[in-house]
Amino acid sequence: MSELFDAVDALLASRAALPPPAERKRLRAAHGLTIDEVATALKVRRATVSGWEAGKTEPRPPERDAYARLLDKLAELYPATPAPVAETAPARDAPAPATLTVVPTPAQPLPSEPASDAGGVSAPLQPQVPASDLVDASAAAARTPASATGSTATARRPSAKKAAPAGTPVGEGDPRFENGPLAVVDADADGQVLAYCIGGLVLDVPAKSLASLVEWTLKEARLGQSKLSGPGRAADPLLVLTQAALERYGLPAELSAEEKDAGRIPEGHKVIKQLARAEWKLTKRGFGPWARIYRPATGSERACVQLCIPSWNALDTRFWGEAGQLPPAELARVLGVYASRVMTPRGSTAVTGLELMTALHPPTRASAPDGNGKRTSEHNPGSLGKDPVDPAPCEAPDGHPVLKDLPRFHVRGPAEKLFEEAYDWARPMTDAECTLRHLVGIDVNMAFAAGANGLNVGLGEPTRVTNPAFDLKLPGSWLVDLSHVDLSRVKAGKEWVELDGSLLPSPFTPKGDHPTGPAWYATPTVAYAQELGYDVTPTEAYVRYDNGRYLDGWYQRLRDAYLATMADLGVTADLPPEDFLTAMDGYKARDPELGIVITAIKATVKGGLGKLRERPRGEGWRPGERWRALERPTWRPDIRAAVISRTRINLHRKIVKHAAFTGQYPIAVLSDCVVYAADGPSPLDFLPYRDGKPLPGGFKLGINPGLVKHEGTQSVLWGEGVREQFDAPQLNFARFIKDGNVTDADNGE
Repeated sequence: MSELFDAVDALLASRAALPPPAERKRLRAAHGLTIDEVATALKVRRATVSGWEAGKTEPRPPERDAYARLLDKLAELYPATPAPVAETAPARDAPAPATLTVVPTPAQPLPSEPASDAGGVSAPLQPQVPASDLVDASAAAARTPASATGSTATARRPSAKKAAPAGTPVGEGDPRFENGPLAVVDADADGQVLAYCIGGLVLDVPAKSLASLVEWTLKEARLGQSKLSGPGRAADPLLVLTQAALERYGLPAELSAEEKDAGRIPEGHKVIKQLARAEWKLTKRGFGPWARIYRPATGSERACVQLCIPSWNALDTRFWGEAGQLPPAELARVLGVYASRVMTPRGSTAVTGLELMTALHPPTRASAPDGNGKRTSEHNPGSLGKDPVDPAPCEAPDGHPVLKDLPRFHVRGPAEKLFEEAYDWARPMTDAECTLRHLVGIDVNMAFAAGANGLNVGLGEPTRVTNPAFDLKLPGSWLVDLSHVDLSRVKAGKEWVELDGSLLPSPFTPKGDHPTGPAWYATPTVAYAQELGYDVTPTEAYVRYDNGRYLDGWYQRLRDAYLATMADLGVTADLPPEDFLTAMDGYKARDPELGIVITAIKATVKGGLGKLRERPRGEGWRPGERWRALERPTWRPDIRAAVISRTRINLHRKIVKHAAFTGQYPIAVLSDCVVYAADGPSPLDFLPYRDGKPLPGGFKLGINPGLVKHEGTQSVLWGEGVREQFDAPQLNFARFIKDGNVTDADNGE
C-alpha cells in the first residue's frame, strides 16, 4: 500500500503549481541566490534554471517538486507587493516638471548597517519625485534607499535635461544595491553635490569631504552589484568623479606631468591625509585614476569604494571613446549598461576583462561544515586557484626567471619558444585578381571570444613528457615538425581536396610562412594538422592534466553583453544577410552612447586575454627578475596562446572551405580581418550564399561571435597604388581596408 501512496505523491508532485516566470526570478533575487546556486542545489544545468525563469521551459519531475518547494518557502519569506503604476519617462527635450510631490516613506535600515553615522553625514531629506513620474506610495518606498541613521537618502528623478536616455538597465532585485552598481558624482554651480545613478535616478549627496563621501556611499547610497558566481563576492560600489566634484572635494581637476608619470597624486596630499585621519586606507597603487579606498574587512563584511576619475585618463579614449566628456547622466548610462551586462569596471577594460574571469571562477569556496559546524576555505574546482603557476620554458616570454640560465642576448627560435600569435599575412595579387574591381574586407565578430568558447585549457602546473602520443583533448605545448603538411592537398571533412597552396597562408605561423622544422605549438594548432589529414609525431611536450573549460562563462557573459547591446542598436541575430548589412551600416550613430559600450566590450575581450601575459611595466625591472604580474594566478601565457591558436585555426578553416568551394583565395589577413578581390563592393559579391544559406563551415554574415561583418571596401586600383607608393608588394591591405587611410606602411593601424 505504501508503494501506491508514494506513486500518488509523485503524481501530485509532477503537477506542482509554480508561480509565473517573473515571480520565480524575483523570489530568487530577493533571497540573494544566484542562478548557479539554484542549479547546483537542484542538480541541473545553469541554462535550465535560466530557461525556467524566462518562461522558455518548465521543470519536469523530479526537479519540479523540489523547485516548487523552494519557491513556496521563498514566497513565505518574501511575499509579493502590489504592482506599481507604470512610470512614463519624460522626453529628453521636454521641460522639467513644475511640481514636486513629497512621498514619505518609513525608515528601513539594513540589518548589517550600524545604527549611527560615524562619518558625520547630515540626515538627508525625504525623496522628491516629479509629478510626471509619480508612482504609488508602496512602489516609492520599495525603491527609496534607507540610511543608517533612520532617515532616507534624497532620491529624485532629474529634470528631462539631466535624465538618462531610455534603455538604461535598472537594479537586478538585490535590495542592497537597488540604486545600481555605480554613480557619477557631480557638483553644480551652487556647490550642491549630486550622484547620477542608472535609470535616471539622482541622489542628493550631503557629504562635505571625500572621507564622508565614502561613508555615505557605504551606508546610504545603496550602490554595488551582486556577485556573479556562488563562491564569489559582491562588487564594491563605484563612484565616478567629475572635474566639478574633484574641485568640490579638494582634488586636482587634472594631474600634473609628474603625477601622470607616477600614476597618482603624492602621498602627502591633504585629501590623502584626510582619509588617513578617518582611518581609510588606499591600496599599494595609491590615489590614481582608479583608486580603491577601504578599511580592513571584519568577518565577511567589506568596506571598500572604488573611484574612477575620467579627467585623470581613467577612461582611455582608445576603448571608451568620448565617454569621459559626456554629461553626468549620460556617462552614468554608458558605464551602467557596461556594468550590468559585463561587470562593474575594476580599472581599464583589460583589467576588467581579467577580473571578470576571476569573478566567474573565484579561487576558493567555503567547505562543507565539519563536525563542529565550522566551514573553512578550500580550492574552488574549475578555477586557477590562489597561487601563481610558472609557465613551461617554451611558454615564458623573454626575460622570465625560468629562462635566467640562458646566455645573455640569446635569441630563441621556434624550437625554443612558443609563437602563437594572430595573423599578419599578405601576398601579391595574381593577374586574374588585378582584373577585378574591388577589395572587400570581412571581419570576424568577437573572434577571440569565439576562440575561447568551449576551449579546454590548463588549470594547474605543466608536466614535461618526452616522445608523447599527441592527444587533442590535452591542453599544452608540443614540440613537433609540421613542415610536411602540404596545403595543396588537404582533407575537408572526409574528402581530400586540391588547392593552390601558394595562395594560402600557413596555419602554423603568424606571418603565414611555411614551417621549416620542429617548433612549439599549442594543442589547437597540432590538432588542426591532424584534421588536414597529416600525421603528427611530437618529440616533447608540456601538458596540463588538470584542465577544464575555464573561459566558457567568461565568453558567455561577454557574448550576451555584446548581442544585447547590438540588439539595442537595431542589429539582431535573426536578420537575413542583406538586412544585416543594412543594419550594420552606421549602427553606432543610432545611439552613440551604446556605441561606446560596444567598443568597450570588444576591448574587454582582447585586453583581458592580453593581461594573461602581461609584461613588466617599468618598476626598475631587469631580465631574470620577477615582476608584479607574475604573482597573479591569472598570469597564464599558455591560456592566451591556446585562445590565439584556436582563433587563428578557426579562421584558416573557413578560408580553406571557401577556397575549396569557390576557388577564391585571400589577399591579406590581419588578426580577424580577411580581404578578398571581388567584382562587387559587397561581401555578398563573393560569399557563396544559396537561397539565403551560407557555405557550411565557411564564412557566414551575422552578428554572433564567430560570424562575419563587412569591414570595408576599396578599389583594386587603390590597392596597387598604395603598394607602389610604399614600395611594399606585400603591404597588408587588411590594416587599411576600413577607411583606405594609409599613413605608415609598417604599422598604420
